[in-house]
Amino acid sequence: MSDALTKRQQEVYDYLKQMSRETGMMPSSREIQEHFGFASQTAAMNHLRTLERKGVIQRAAGKARAVAFTEELEREEIVDIPVYGAIAAGFAQETEQMSDGCLSIDVRSLGIPRNARTFALKVRGESMIDAHICDGDTVVLEFREPRRGDVVAALIDGETTLKRYVIQNGRPYLQAENEAFPDLIPARELVIQGVMVALLRQSA
Repeated sequence: MSDALTKRQQEVYDYLKQMSRETGMMPSSREIQEHFGFASQTAAMNHLRTLERKGVIQRAAGKARAVAFTEELEREEIVDIPVYGAIAAGFAQETEQMSDGCLSIDVRSLGIPRNARTFALKVRGESMIDAHICDGDTVVLEFREPRRGDVVAALIDGETTLKRYVIQNGRPYLQAENEAFPDLIPARELVIQGVMVALLRQSA
């Protein structure tokens, strides 16, 4: 580390590492704000900028949650993952998922295990905007069993959608992150196709 960290900067750094280790994703600036009780997201962003200036993290421009720990940047881990078209972050829709080329990502900078089985989907719709997942974003998903609260790509009664995976009274359903959209309760089947592990956003 080039400069010594203050107590609070060290706490933010430790929180980033903890969340990356536990969830495979970096916390958003809003999550950092809420965890530490900062007055605004700007304060959280300022801490990230300071950690970057002090050389302990690196951030990828134009990529949400894309933070790498300098001590772990021994080499880049560039992996090509398939892109399977678009997925509705709105009302579920019938979608035949066809490969739409590949996306090259640095799995190390995104905090994704290099041996993870991953794929990507383009987001269409606004049902997940309160989770900072917007129309036009690209989500990277891993083939694995979901945990309660994960954001998932799911096949529900023959239609695909991107929602939060919730279990209530032992029964799973899909929760929107926009009060204008209803939750989706399966009538026949609910098949989880992938769990979101990273979010990519084109810079304006």
